[in-house]
Amino acid sequence: MASAAEQLASNLNFAAFAKADELKKRIMFTLVALVIYRLGTYIPIPGINPQALADVFKQQQSGILGMFNMFSGGAVGRMAIFALNIMPYISASIIIQLLTTVSPTLEQLKKEGEQGRRQINQYTRYGTVLLAALQGYGIAVGLEGAGNIVTDPGWFFRITTVITLVGGTVFLMWLGEQITARGVGNGISLIIYAGIVAGLPAALIGTLELGKQGALSTGLILALFIVATAVIGFIVFMERAQRRLLVQYPKRQVGNKMFQGDASHLPLKLNTAGVIPPIFASSLLLLPITVANFSAGQGPEWLTSVTAMLGRGQPLYILIYVSLIIFFAFFYTAVVFNPKETADNLKKYGGFLPGIRPGERTAEYIDYVLTRITVVGAIYLAAVCVLPEILIAEWGVPFYFGGTSLLIVVSVTMDTVAQIQSHLLAHQYEGLIKKAKLRGRRR
Repeated sequence: MASAAEQLASNLNFAAFAKADELKKRIMFTLVALVIYRLGTYIPIPGINPQALADVFKQQQSGILGMFNMFSGGAVGRMAIFALNIMPYISASIIIQLLTTVSPTLEQLKKEGEQGRRQINQYTRYGTVLLAALQGYGIAVGLEGAGNIVTDPGWFFRITTVITLVGGTVFLMWLGEQITARGVGNGISLIIYAGIVAGLPAALIGTLELGKQGALSTGLILALFIVATAVIGFIVFMERAQRRLLVQYPKRQVGNKMFQGDASHLPLKLNTAGVIPPIFASSLLLLPITVANFSAGQGPEWLTSVTAMLGRGQPLYILIYVSLIIFFAFFYTAVVFNPKETADNLKKYGGFLPGIRPGERTAEYIDYVLTRITVVGAIYLAAVCVLPEILIAEWGVPFYFGGTSLLIVVSVTMDTVAQIQSHLLAHQYEGLIKKAKLRGRRR
């Protein structure tokens, strides 16, 4: 017999959605916020020659700069006020989380609950402003040395550019927090998601145009769409995959009644870190190379060599990208899931894993299982993100069909849909409670 929660979930439909006024307000707020973000990607920073910028960017977009432009929804190619996008915030988050593992002060703040979390978020915001200012200044200097892009070079242009780009990043950081609090889904992930999805129509048209011109054969285009569909199915399967550990609860007596021991399970996701490792890895790769792409061929020889080696499909780029994805898969899993805390909670409520002693032995076993499945999850992330990059480098397929973009789009879509379902379930529970109260009053 299905449980009450399963019966409620089976009743989710458009009629239930139509009655959920709070959910509709949240979705509308999210859509308006994303529209505002998209409008900002078309507002250029002052003092830029658009035609000269387009010519330079066309020569450099085949490398890692193309990934940056994809994440920013085309803002880099237009050098808009949101050109830095949310990447400085992600980089600052990485740095703060790394420091939390080595700094006793930050570690203590993390254990202080909501108050400590707010303080850590404040430090992340300060780091975001600092990183955005450094990147903004680097971009301003790089633009001045990249031909006739800047109409009036000098300190006034540099200061204006830094203020504009920092302001755009801070606004997006605030907008993402507002989406998380008052909308649906994770605001930061949705901003990146919106930038990728906005370029999909142009990528599809570009692919069909290449087929029309004969640059890509019809068979290759069909194979491309089949592979993309298969990758989407594979991502959905792997994101839902989990290892379930059986948890047994002993018999317990409450008053004069004896309750039978229950059996439950502890779900461990194959990919606990989600889409965070590829985003973190991309953010760190973009940080040192942002300016190098604009000044390639005019800067020092070593800088030109590094820029060439970090091009799409190059061995150094693939090696660094895979290493960062694997590192952040393990690191972020350790951040979001604490085996010792889970074992203590099981022991507190009388639960135990059959054949495993409660307490420290349970924590060791959970950590052992989690490490093994994280190895598979990290390999899956690296394969999905890197193998399409190799195919793109060999066949010249538009970058939007790369594994990283598909992974972000599918994962964020699944998380957002799951949150919408949670809101619908909560709305139905509220309706049942109200009906129960009304019936009680009548009685």
